[in-house]
Amino acid sequence: MKRLVKLVCLSLSILSLLPLSAGATNKATNSEPFDWTSVIDAIILVESEGNPKAVGGQSVGAMQITPIAVRECNVILEKRGSKKRYSLADRFDVAKSKEMFLLIQSKYNPSNDVEKAIRLWNGGPNYSLRATERYYRKVLRRMK
Repeated sequence: MKRLVKLVCLSLSILSLLPLSAGATNKATNSEPFDWTSVIDAIILVESEGNPKAVGGQSVGAMQITPIAVRECNVILEKRGSKKRYSLADRFDVAKSKEMFLLIQSKYNPSNDVEKAIRLWNGGPNYSLRATERYYRKVLRRMK
């Protein structure tokens, strides 16, 4: 499981160094890691206008992460044999919030579909298209 943690850290490092591609497709090819930077940055703008200390009910931090999402990340880590766990306080840490986003995407969106990623972040694994439409459009506007 240390390998998985190293891979997640490596992926985050690579993502921060990669330039954003104007012609990026919605899905990654098998030969290269997917660059979530523009999606994550847009979600942060929509959720908190970039404020890592933002609080909105049970959702907190730059990405407005709920306790349920933290719990889900810990379940994913446990099932993968990792000893790493996230705390509720980690939601205020932008880097750890991004890790949680990537972890959730790795489980529920392995095809790296941008639309699914945005809707999943807003509505959870069983999101409805209608209920997440407004959020999806807001995030897309921030990506451009």
